[in-house]
Amino acid sequence: MQWHDNPTLALLETHAEPETVASDLILARQAQPGWAAQSVRQRLRIIRRVRHLVAEQALSLAQTVARVTQRSPAETLVAEILPLADACRFLEREAAHLLKPQRLSAWSRPFWLTGIKAEIHREPLGVVLLIAPSNYPLFLAGVQLLQALTAGNAVLLKPGDGTSAAAVALTRICSAAGLDPRLLRVLSEPPASVQEAIAAGVDKVVLTGKAATGAAVLAELAPHLTPATLELSGCDAAFVREDADVDLAANALQYSLRLNGGATCIAPRRVFVARTLANALATRLTSFVQQLPPSPIAPATCSRVQHLVAEACSQGARRLTGTDGPHGTVTAMTPIIVADAEPTMRLLQEEVFAPVLALVSVEDDAEALRAANGCPYALGTTIFGQADTARRLAQRVRAGVVVINDVIVPTADPRLPFGGRGRSGYGVTRGAAGLLELTAIKAITTRAGRWRPHYEPLKLGDESLLQTYIAAVHAASWRQRALAWVACGRALMARSRRGLHAHAEDQSCA
Repeated sequence: MQWHDNPTLALLETHAEPETVASDLILARQAQPGWAAQSVRQRLRIIRRVRHLVAEQALSLAQTVARVTQRSPAETLVAEILPLADACRFLEREAAHLLKPQRLSAWSRPFWLTGIKAEIHREPLGVVLLIAPSNYPLFLAGVQLLQALTAGNAVLLKPGDGTSAAAVALTRICSAAGLDPRLLRVLSEPPASVQEAIAAGVDKVVLTGKAATGAAVLAELAPHLTPATLELSGCDAAFVREDADVDLAANALQYSLRLNGGATCIAPRRVFVARTLANALATRLTSFVQQLPPSPIAPATCSRVQHLVAEACSQGARRLTGTDGPHGTVTAMTPIIVADAEPTMRLLQEEVFAPVLALVSVEDDAEALRAANGCPYALGTTIFGQADTARRLAQRVRAGVVVINDVIVPTADPRLPFGGRGRSGYGVTRGAAGLLELTAIKAITTRAGRWRPHYEPLKLGDESLLQTYIAAVHAASWRQRALAWVACGRALMARSRRGLHAHAEDQSCA
């Protein structure tokens, strides 16, 4: 089916021009307080209806991204629609518990705060600006906007290049589910809309994009002190340990090259393989990859990749697979595998949003870790090997998420937070932690009774009482603490006697 064969999709493509960013923000701010005043369970009724509509319209929703992603509907259904629906269900099951006020235990309360009751509340931020990517415009943007709405916020959604139809489709589903249209506004795609939204005064920004884009957005946010969550570029590492199943590793890596044409931020780019397995892995990967068709790729990206690969080969690497160039009216690339690479090559130091793998032979885990940690990006890591040894390596690697004996797919688990370190950004989206990042923390304390010892001025000799109390509570041994409690009691009696004497002297003077 072509785009214009579907009247719904044609309508999305020709939707009316959006209002100005400032007016969108005004509308969102008008609606947000009423939305925040609803209970979480009331808001979740909307999320449940969204899930049902996503299931009902799954195929037409998938077709909204067909032109920009060049994926088949089946691939979009499994890569975006299914995890989006599961993310809705996660919110339905967990959000009310996660967002409810947390009452702190009296047992853990310091003695000197006797009578204090303390609670931690999670409140909406206000209006959240989501800057969405173009590679997974339904799943990534969809989960973020649903979490923001669940937390009680309004949302301004800036779509990635070519994905306005997908953004509008998501907003129409939300409106059909009963959401006030003012709470979810779609901005235009040009970067100027981001600048206008920040200048107009949003309360938080969530960006999924390149590291350079993150730096530019942070520069815009700095004068306003607006907080941000940044999920940025990856140049992810994969470890193929000497106890790994080589066939499994090779099959997983070819899948990462094939999925979405290699345009996945968490796809492995650098493969650190045990020297004893290096030749076998290269042979199996070459066999797999030679059967893969070319993937569409932007001309600028293709040119950059070829430059980095040629530079690596001039420094001693060997190109095993990969062709590029015009295929019909688009630029396309078959997956590129480079062997005998070195960690310091630019191909292994920069973000590469294309189907490329660089193989690095290493002696052991220690060498692999040193090499992997030399890259400024730290989004995700994949490890192949026996589960117990792989887990020990996972605990030492620098990354936001680690997958053992699989690749990419487990990170779509709606329970898991997702985010990186270094030039891969900070903060997380998705999972419980991603939901909580879209809230503001408020601590509320209530004091019962009339005892307020801190209102009284400190007196001569009180340092002795305070010193013994600190020792009674925090000394290293129970014997020290016991002796300090005795001394504390004596100090209190002495303080009381001083107070009585002072009172008597005041009476006699009167």
